Amino acid sequence: METGKHGTCVEDLVRIHDLKPHPEGGFYAETYRAAEHIRKDALPERFPGDRSFSTAILYLMPEGVKSRWHRIKSDELWHFHLGGPLVVEEITPAGKLERTVLGAGKDAKLQYAVAAGRWFRSYCQPGSGYSLVGCTVAPGFDFADFETIAPEELARAYPSLRAAELS
Repeated sequence: METGKHGTCVEDLVRIHDLKPHPEGGFYAETYRAAEHIRKDALPERFPGDRSFSTAILYLMPEGVKSRWHRIKSDELWHFHLGGPLVVEEITPAGKLERTVLGAGKDAKLQYAVAAGRWFRSYCQPGSGYSLVGCTVAPGFDFADFETIAPEELARAYPSLRAAELS
């Protein structure tokens, strides 16, 4: 694997942090899951069962990989840790494609929240090598709340966006 511009190899980060392949692309490890739960009857109807108060993961995206378009039922707060800038693309309720850059640079954010239910994906800016971020979800993440969509289906759902923008 390639060595990032900060001298840390993607393989080393995967090994050191025991990261596993994520179904959306990249690598992850759950680092926190609250011991206490919110009962289903206290949550909005979109949740099919009880949820932890909060969860957190480390998420590693190697350069040259784009995550799959996906959405979850909770807000997701992203935290930049290491490597180069990471682009988070999301589709607004009005059908507009927005890009947010996570990183330590002038026009980048150290933290950013993706609202519940929004389609989004992420990828490294060219030349980044890799991006290591953290993601905090509340109510806590459950794979039952995770949904992916093909770019072609997304383009049909949002005709104002060009399919090439979504690939």
